[in-house]
Amino acid sequence: MSSSLTSIINSSVFILTGFPGLDKHYPWFSIPFSSIYATVFLGNSMVLHVIRTEPSLHQPMFYFLALLAITDLCMGLSTVHTVLGILWGLSQEIDLDTCIAQTYFIHGLSCTESGVLLAMAFDRFTAICNPLRYTSILTDSRIVHFMMTILMRSGLSILPVIIRLKFLHYCRPHILSHSFCLHQDLLRLACSDIRFNSFYALGLVICTLLLDAVLILISYVFILHTISAIASREERLKSLQTCVSHICAVLVFYIPIIGLTMVHRFGKHLSPLVHVLMGNIYILFPPLINPIIYSIKTQQIQTRMKKWFSLKML
Repeated sequence: MSSSLTSIINSSVFILTGFPGLDKHYPWFSIPFSSIYATVFLGNSMVLHVIRTEPSLHQPMFYFLALLAITDLCMGLSTVHTVLGILWGLSQEIDLDTCIAQTYFIHGLSCTESGVLLAMAFDRFTAICNPLRYTSILTDSRIVHFMMTILMRSGLSILPVIIRLKFLHYCRPHILSHSFCLHQDLLRLACSDIRFNSFYALGLVICTLLLDAVLILISYVFILHTISAIASREERLKSLQTCVSHICAVLVFYIPIIGLTMVHRFGKHLSPLVHVLMGNIYILFPPLINPIIYSIKTQQIQTRMKKWFSLKML
């Protein structure tokens, strides 16, 4: 074993791979990635600004949308320094504590986003299946309770595996396969007993992401059943249109997760670059697309943005 490899193993510094085989193209890659991050920050900030300043948007659906935008903003902030740091040639190193903190935020925010999408599904279910009791069910205090539950579930449920990462012995070369730190990537480098982390993480995925997805699906079964009973075709379309944005957001979140899981489980023969690209899609695609979806599909936000831009141009 070479002295350089030994030093990498024995140090508390990890090397982020970045984009394997594309090192010479990093200056060009930095342009679209910088644009993506700028769009993530600008798009989600604009959605938050519109919701905050427009009184007509102070209602349950948009409170949940605001939490979704905050989650997407935080996801961008949690990875921007390592991704752009690599592409701008600043650093590919990350210490263990920073790596564990980044892992906590990435996986915790994913759990938060899943919970917010479930809350938004409940909002649509209540609005369509029980419209007369909508305001009495989704009161301000209950919405705050939902939000706090989502945040506490995400923040606390993931802590055991994150804390455990700190005490694992990493005897393999400290070379991570992405531009940021992921739980499964750190486990790959550990020589300690990782059964707790593996089983707990699997159970957590089942009890959060998978359970949320099943409950969202069930809510839409009831929604479609209710809509099918509406006599007027126009009313059916109108009811469905109120769900389009949420359905798109659900697909944008879950499809990359499924794709990344399939690549990790069954794509061992694929190029490492495919794994890296899927990881970046999983991290950046929802924060990038969600503001676009809700700006285009939500009439209130679209109208407020048009007014805002027209005033700015005067």
